[in-house]
Amino acid sequence: MVTLMASPDFLSCESLTAPVEVGKQHESPQGFHAIRHGGIATQLLLLPGSATGRSLMALVPLDSQTLGRVEALVRFWRSCHRRPVPPDTRMTIHQRRRLRLMMQASDGRKNGASYREIATAFYGTGRVASNAWKTSSLRDTVIGLVKGGGAMISGGYLQLLRHRRRA
Repeated sequence: MVTLMASPDFLSCESLTAPVEVGKQHESPQGFHAIRHGGIATQLLLLPGSATGRSLMALVPLDSQTLGRVEALVRFWRSCHRRPVPPDTRMTIHQRRRLRLMMQASDGRKNGASYREIATAFYGTGRVASNAWKTSSLRDTVIGLVKGGGAMISGGYLQLLRHRRRA
């Protein structure tokens, strides 16, 4: 989420080139929530007194999530100025694929599919049949996907929103 507020007059050194276009705004005690669709979808919080037609500034709390917020702000700014937006670095392509498989495996299991049926859907009949099922690495993989999907459903998905930082 990018938090925006009215820029004080003493900081506004250049005129606003183009207003920030936001979708439908929903009022809340914090201000107005909106989604900006353009290049990338960005969740915005416009603090009270902010108007999208005037000069705005971003508010970035200095805490453990600062670097992730700054990255989101850069992506938002590039999108607003029609510049190439770099990919989100919170998840790699491999992690996105695994997350999708976890959700599909959990959904299949919840709907009564066996681990073998899930493996067949993911990897094909030939690959599943090529090894003894009880000792198959595909069986272990599918069980791990179902467990991981269950953990995500139980609240683990919140970790996806945060960068893992090296100590």
